[in-house]
Amino acid sequence: MKNLLILGAGGFGQMVKETALMLGYEQVVFLDDAAKRADVVGKCCDYVIKHREYPVAVAAFGNNKTRLYWTDKLMEEGYEVPAIVHPSAVVSPSAVIEQGCFIMQRAVVNTNTRIERAALINSGAVVDHDSVVGYGAHVCLGSIVKANCTIEPGKKVEAGEVIFSTRRKIEGADSRSLEDAVYAFGFGPQCSYVKPFGEGHINETYAVYMPDEDGTDKPFYVLQRVNINVFKNPAQVMENIFGVTEYLRDVIRQEGGDLDRETLSYIKTKSGDAYFEDDEGQPWRCLNYVENSVCYQFVERPEQFYQSAKSFGHFLKQLGDYPAESLHETIPQFHDTVKRYNDFAAAVTKDVKNRARLCRPEIEFALARKEDAGALMKQLQEGLLPLRVTHNDTKLNNILFDADTGKGLCIIDLDTIMPGLAANDFGDSIRFGASTAEEDEQDLNKVHFDIDLYELYVKGYLEMAKEVLTPAEIDSLPWGARLMTYECGIRFLMDYLQGDVYFKTAYPEHNLVRARTQFRLVKEMEEQFDQMYEILKKYR
Repeated sequence: MKNLLILGAGGFGQMVKETALMLGYEQVVFLDDAAKRADVVGKCCDYVIKHREYPVAVAAFGNNKTRLYWTDKLMEEGYEVPAIVHPSAVVSPSAVIEQGCFIMQRAVVNTNTRIERAALINSGAVVDHDSVVGYGAHVCLGSIVKANCTIEPGKKVEAGEVIFSTRRKIEGADSRSLEDAVYAFGFGPQCSYVKPFGEGHINETYAVYMPDEDGTDKPFYVLQRVNINVFKNPAQVMENIFGVTEYLRDVIRQEGGDLDRETLSYIKTKSGDAYFEDDEGQPWRCLNYVENSVCYQFVERPEQFYQSAKSFGHFLKQLGDYPAESLHETIPQFHDTVKRYNDFAAAVTKDVKNRARLCRPEIEFALARKEDAGALMKQLQEGLLPLRVTHNDTKLNNILFDADTGKGLCIIDLDTIMPGLAANDFGDSIRFGASTAEEDEQDLNKVHFDIDLYELYVKGYLEMAKEVLTPAEIDSLPWGARLMTYECGIRFLMDYLQGDVYFKTAYPEHNLVRARTQFRLVKEMEEQFDQMYEILKKYR
C-alpha cells in the first residue's frame, strides 16, 4: 500500500492531500499540533515514531520557515521526502525539482529551472526558464517569475507579483558597458567570468567563459567593442560580416568542412540585432570562440607563411562567386593608392607640424613614384581587373591555425571585408611576411625583402586560388606587393607629417622609422621585380 504522512493539516495540507490521492497514494494521514480529526494520527513531534509505519512524508505548511524546518527534519530522520506535483501542472523535463517541493494546480515550471527543497510554487504561478527558486521560498498564487531570475531562499513572492530578471555580478566585467554587452547577448545568467583576449590594437576584445557540461569554465564566446573612430558605420561593417560568414558556412558545408572551425560564427543579440549599442553609443559584437586554435604575431617558420598563403588563397576562392559589389565600402577608397598619394602630397605641402625638414629623403622617395601609384587603379578602371571580396588586412595574425596540425583554419578580423583587388590582399601579405625585420626596425641594414619567402607565398596562394583568378589578376600580383608596401610607407610618413594622429606611436620618430622600413622593402622589390615575375611563371 502506498501511504503518505503529511505534517500540517491546515488548508494547504488539505490541498496536498487531494493532490496526493490524485497521484495514486492510497492512505494519506496527518501529524498536526492543533487539528483534531480522524485522519490526524498524532502531533508533529511524533514523526520519529511514525517513520516505520509511514516511510514517505512531506511537510505541508504555508509558512516558509516552518515548511523548511520540518522538511529538513524529515530528511534527517531518513524519510523519503518526495516532491508533490499536481497533475495539471506543467513542468519541463529539464527542470530540477528537489525534495519536499510542491508544484500546485496549473503552475508552470519552464526549461532549465531549479526549484530547491521545500519550495512552494502555488496554483497558477509561472517560473520561467533558467530561473532558480531558493529553498523554502513561496511563489504565490498567479505570480510570475520571469526568465533568468533568482528567488532568494525563504522569500515570498506575493500573489500576482511579477519578478523581473536580476543581474548577478560577473567577474572581470569592470565596466557597466561590458556587463551590459554580456547580458545583451544572453550570457549573463551563466557567464563565469570575462577577461581580455587577443593582441589586437583597434577593437577592445574579451573572452567570455562559461561552464562546460562537466562544470569546467571554458571560453565559449569572444566579445568585442568596435572602434567607431576607425569604423564609422558599424551597421555596414556587421552587414558585410554576417553576409560573408553565412555564405562561407554554406561553401564549407558543400566542401565537407568543419562549420564550427573553418569560419567565424557571429551571434545576434537577444533582440535579434547584429550588434549591441551601449549607453555611450559604442557598438559591441559577439562571435563563437574557435577551440584548439592559435594565432601567430610573426612568421616564426617558413611553413607558417606558406600556410597563410594557402589560407588567404582559399578564402578568395571560397568567395569567388560572392557578389563583391553588394558589400559596403566601410572605409572608402581604402586601397586607392592614387588617392593615398594625393593625400600624402597635400600633407607635404601643408606640413602642419613643420616636420618635412626632418624627412626630405623619404618625401622625395615617395613623390618620385607618383606614376607607380596608379598602376593597379588604372587596370581596374579599364575593366582589366575584377572586383573581389577582399580582406584588406592580410597579416599572419589574422589567421587562426590548428594547434595540433599547424595548418590554417580560418580567417579572422573581418572588419575590413570590402570590394577590392586580389593583388591588394596578396601584396599586403608579402609586405608583412616577406620582410626580414619588423616594420619599426630602426636599423635598416636588417630590413630586406626575402625573395625566398615571396616564392613560398606565391606557391601556396596560387595552389588555392589560381583556378578562380584571371590571367590579368595573376600578372598583377607582383605589383600588389610593391604598391601595398609603398602605400603603407606613405601612410606612415603622412601620419608623421600630420603629428601622429592615426597610428599609435611609442616615440616621436616612430612613424618615420616605419616609413623607412617600407621604403627599403619597396626599393628592393623594384630591384628584384623581374625575378618576382619569373617566380610567378613557375606556379601559374
